[in-house]
Amino acid sequence: MTKPNFFIVGAPKCGTTAMHSYLEQHPEIFMLNIPDSPENMAGGKREIHFFGSDLNFSRPTLEEYLSYFSGASGKKVRGESSVFYLYSKQAAQEIKQFNPESKILIMLRNPLEMMYSWHSQLVFWGDETIADFETALKAENTRKNGTGIPIQRDHPIECFFYSQIACYTEQIKRYLDTFGRENVQIIIFDDFKQDTPAIYRKTLQFLGCRDDFEADFKVINANRQVRNLAVQQFLRRPPKSLRLMVRSLIPSPIRKRLRGVLEKYNIEQKSRSPLSPELNASLQKEFRSEIEKLSELLNRDLMAWVEGSGSPLN
Repeated sequence: MTKPNFFIVGAPKCGTTAMHSYLEQHPEIFMLNIPDSPENMAGGKREIHFFGSDLNFSRPTLEEYLSYFSGASGKKVRGESSVFYLYSKQAAQEIKQFNPESKILIMLRNPLEMMYSWHSQLVFWGDETIADFETALKAENTRKNGTGIPIQRDHPIECFFYSQIACYTEQIKRYLDTFGRENVQIIIFDDFKQDTPAIYRKTLQFLGCRDDFEADFKVINANRQVRNLAVQQFLRRPPKSLRLMVRSLIPSPIRKRLRGVLEKYNIEQKSRSPLSPELNASLQKEFRSEIEKLSELLNRDLMAWVEGSGSPLN
């Protein structure tokens, strides 16, 4: 039986998709991908979320999960990436029970940037019904009480609690306490972006793989925005009656081409608009204490994330 022994556990929008892509190029590493998944066809990997039973993801059986690694025999590292393993209160212990020898990779980004980017991603997928980030933040409390929850969504409601996802310290502690610091590598997105080859080599050394392999460090998962949210939601989740009618009238190859044309028209690749100075300052104040605790835990000064009066994040 071939078990995974390496997990990229999060956080979302912190470079995990890129790192997954770069690692899977290495001849000693197998990284889980399911090629025909909608996420993969759209340019991202499939996040299986087998662990983390406290979050209501749709997950495979153990037999199905292990079958995904049937082609990994002989590989030194057999890994998968599921970014809400970090946020889950149960995933660390569940992974430890499954394979005590596992290595863990955690990737972190300025929490203000991460929240804004994650919200943009959920809007792009058609899960988030509130297109304005500040309004979505204000909706967190009502959503926790069961009000204003998007009805048609692929993610559990906890994935819409942006400010909780961004509180990294307690999440990281769970993994350090469970696996020990020697089995957990933490990467800061700023470092990864500034010198990707160096961070990649460091990760290969952490995994015990030869570090002279040169990957193709192409840009992965650049920010994409939809021109019209209603069109995106329609394309992602068309009414069942319409789907049945279209399938009976239009051959599959033509349907796929039409969908592709509509999606291409409705998607544009561009940077997000900057946060307003007021919201930026408010979030910096809100997260100051959290970043102080995180800096102490990691023995690294990260206060620049919430200090200064420079240009707002985008």
